[in-house]
Amino acid sequence: MIKVDISNVWGQLTLPELLATEKDVAAAHMTLTQGTGEGNDFLGWLDLPKTEETDEMRRIRLAADRIRENSDVFVVIGIGGSYLGPRAAIELMQGVNHNIGKGKGNPQIFFAGNSLSTRHWNELQRLLEGKDFSIAIISTSGTTTEPAISTRALRWMLERKYGTDGARKRIYAITDPCKGALRQMAGEEGWETFVIPPDVGGRYSVLTAVGLLPMAVAGIDILKVMQGAAQAKKDYDLRSFENPVWQYAGVRNALYKKGKVMELFESFEPGFKMFGGWWQQLFGETEGKDGKGIFPVTAELTPDLHSLGQMIQQGERNIFETMVRFDAPENKMVIGEDVKNLDGLNYLAGKTLDFVDEKAFLGTVAAHVDGGVPVMTMDMGELNDAKLGEMFYFLELCCGVSAYILGVNPFNQPGVELYKRNMFRLLGKPGYEDK
Repeated sequence: MIKVDISNVWGQLTLPELLATEKDVAAAHMTLTQGTGEGNDFLGWLDLPKTEETDEMRRIRLAADRIRENSDVFVVIGIGGSYLGPRAAIELMQGVNHNIGKGKGNPQIFFAGNSLSTRHWNELQRLLEGKDFSIAIISTSGTTTEPAISTRALRWMLERKYGTDGARKRIYAITDPCKGALRQMAGEEGWETFVIPPDVGGRYSVLTAVGLLPMAVAGIDILKVMQGAAQAKKDYDLRSFENPVWQYAGVRNALYKKGKVMELFESFEPGFKMFGGWWQQLFGETEGKDGKGIFPVTAELTPDLHSLGQMIQQGERNIFETMVRFDAPENKMVIGEDVKNLDGLNYLAGKTLDFVDEKAFLGTVAAHVDGGVPVMTMDMGELNDAKLGEMFYFLELCCGVSAYILGVNPFNQPGVELYKRNMFRLLGKPGYEDK
């Protein structure tokens, strides 16, 4: 199980204050798991984890094998939850530089349709020059502006390169099972399709084909991912403050009531950055409504200690931190000795890099706590495919419980549509002239 250490919040929160939240936490957990709250038609993610390979997972695995065999590059088209989850998984497991040196048998994986940047598009075109590639289009509707533009352009590139028949064998659609423009398009063009269940919202979709197909193409064992999530579903059904879900959700809401309105979610692993982005959307879209919500911010340590560190240490005292830790890998880096010692590092000679990392973590926690910032720590243990599935499910569960404690619908996002209306009106989209 993931261990949540709350010992460094007591300077800002008392044990009686936390225990006073027990009734609300228990009620929120029950509301979520029994499906009695607002948004209960989007609870399908609770039952996604499986311990054995399903027909859908088998098709995903076979499709991934084909993509790995015939493609130098795999492009994942999507925005929001349609790309944050798979990218978070791949970069956490394989690092931010995972694409270097890859090709057929282990293709590079790039993401498109998540911006409107011409520079980003030009870069992707350059990266695809002379490469065999396949694409996955991830969208419930097929009409979201950013991925729809990328879909149109990449589809044309495939058809020019391989012809219509050749292109259709390299296009995969992950979408609604019955309706929507992408479902219609896939049916008419003969693309292979995978399902986004209609009762699973985008930010909770990483354990569907949305996340599983890109993970499988990257070489991640998706059955182990799902088994890790299934174990999490079992382990975190505990109804007491011994449950790490209760600890995290309870503490963050208790701190929120005391004016801690911003959470820094951070790790000392560079590959964690996009996982933090996935968490940021998960909690931001889930809780940020009705004038409520903890503002989610991600940080990468130690680099951001040299940028945000001053603000954290001595800025406004309206923040708390959640630091995510992993066991050190088996392959150690040992610091060597230098005869001249001009850099003054000989006192560390013979020590491992993870030893220094651990002391940096402990020193940071102590400094921030002394500066009036409560710090929670999530100890994930060994990072592997099963742990990845556990982490996704654990945080989704935490988020659902936390939102019900806060008193908001965890599964809608009405504010997201407002900027789109303005953009469509400015673009002259039919039907939006007077909106």
